[in-house]
Amino acid sequence: MIKTFLSYYKPHRRLFIMDLLCALMLSVVDLVFPILSRTFIDDYIPNKNFSMMVTFSWILLGLVVIRTLCEYFMAYWGHVMGSRMEYDMRNDLFFHLQKLSHSFFDENKTGQLMSRLMGDLNEISELAHHGPEDLFISILMTAGSFFILFSINVPLTLILLGLMIILIVYTIWMRKFMMVTFRTVRRETASVNARIESALSGIRLCKAFANEAFERERFKTDNYAHMDSRKSAFKTIGYFSAGSGFFSDIMSVVIMLIGGFFVIKSEITPGELVAYILYTTYFMRPIRRLVQFMQQFQQGVAGFERFIEIMDIEPTIVDGIEAEDVKALKGSIVFNDVTFRYEPHLEPVLKNFDLTLESGKTVALVGPSGVGKSTIAQLIPRFYEVESGAVEIDGKPLQAYTLQSLRKQIGMVQQDVLIFHGTLLENILYGRPDATQDEVMQASQHAHIHSFIMGLEKGYDTFVGEKGVKLSGGQKQRIAIARVFLKNPPLLILDEATSALDNETEAAIQTAIEELTVNRTTLIIAHRLSTIQKADEIIVLGEEGIMERGNHDKLYQQNGLYAKLYNSQFKGYIPDEVTNQTEG
Repeated sequence: MIKTFLSYYKPHRRLFIMDLLCALMLSVVDLVFPILSRTFIDDYIPNKNFSMMVTFSWILLGLVVIRTLCEYFMAYWGHVMGSRMEYDMRNDLFFHLQKLSHSFFDENKTGQLMSRLMGDLNEISELAHHGPEDLFISILMTAGSFFILFSINVPLTLILLGLMIILIVYTIWMRKFMMVTFRTVRRETASVNARIESALSGIRLCKAFANEAFERERFKTDNYAHMDSRKSAFKTIGYFSAGSGFFSDIMSVVIMLIGGFFVIKSEITPGELVAYILYTTYFMRPIRRLVQFMQQFQQGVAGFERFIEIMDIEPTIVDGIEAEDVKALKGSIVFNDVTFRYEPHLEPVLKNFDLTLESGKTVALVGPSGVGKSTIAQLIPRFYEVESGAVEIDGKPLQAYTLQSLRKQIGMVQQDVLIFHGTLLENILYGRPDATQDEVMQASQHAHIHSFIMGLEKGYDTFVGEKGVKLSGGQKQRIAIARVFLKNPPLLILDEATSALDNETEAAIQTAIEELTVNRTTLIIAHRLSTIQKADEIIVLGEEGIMERGNHDKLYQQNGLYAKLYNSQFKGYIPDEVTNQTEG
């Protein structure tokens, strides 16, 4: 973990070296200042050498200026370096999250992942900046101060050393308690972030069910747990800060008392005592730095551990060693003895499943919920890996293609359309970000959304709100269909693509969809059977796999399950047999 952390300094090593050089100069100035002060008090004042007093004052002023400039550089550019490292880590984490498979996101809450991306890395930024700097200054100041203190008075320094050892033991003892509390705080922060994300994204559902009181209680529970964890952390910090401060103050009192006794005994001069007290102050400064660093270190390590925890997760679906980019697919799809389940302990959704989709044909999947229709659609772009068997496109297993090139050849319109916060133009351009404005408009016309957009005051520059709140369900799905028109892929997957459209709108865009499917392999998943009557083949799925297959006329004449499903939708009744196999 330490090696990984240090690797983030490499791109910023020049700035890091400059920061440490400033820390070195600052430490040298702090060490020289008391020596000059001793000479000032013991020599120039008693001898009334005012000219040298003025000269030394200018020298001391110059040292103050140098120290101030070093402090500025460290405070500004040191934090810039930390922010740049945080930027690099956040990029790496975000890019890594994009590589992780769907199954990872099935198990993790969005709010908790946001906490790892933002809150955890803020703590790491402070550690990255202050950690090496504080350690470097502390080591120099401690070593230099001890050397000079020993040269002034050995017995007094040995007493100081004994008190410092007690402080170090106390710091080490408190370290384990701090680590536990800061880890707990990070977990609870992630939980409350997840609750906030969930509550705000579902605010309309909450209001629709008048569940504000229920949501407030759930939030109060998570928020209290977060507050309680921080309370425990603050208590540990309180013990640590108060204890370290107590030992530091005891050192000052002891040095003042024993030092005064040595002056009375004429074993040291008043100037040496002043210098000694100043060096003790400088000596205590790095000790306090180390105390603060220990607290910051625990917070930063707790965040970095959570960062590494995600970075160490390997994606379950990756490009094979011999995977190649594919420029254009013809689109024949074969499911060969495929078995798939979402979790090892669950029953398989597909078991020894076989299916062939000919290139350029439109195939529809129908059947009750839970028989694997959407799963089949998810396996084609390789969002999940099959347990056994193989899915092949153009005679090659999916693993033969790189994920990027494979997915670029597939267009998907799903039932739950994701609309990004932004303009209509930006949302449609998601289908192909390098498309021109004219191409966007042409795609919108095919999706029958162009007239609606042009009727808006700002046209394509209209903001759609969070998750497209300003759009109707049908408008959202037409935006999704426009994306696919813009992408123009050889293989289409329409998963309930017209489920949110009214009958009039559905009829209006059905022709456009039929045009889009010409010479393309198209897989349609639908409960509304009116959308699939012209499909080249309709496959009826049941608990045992494929129950029926054929075109609309053939299946309807067989008077089997498909006919019963069709009649239930278009003749106003639901036979008992169908009631037992579908949700209607």
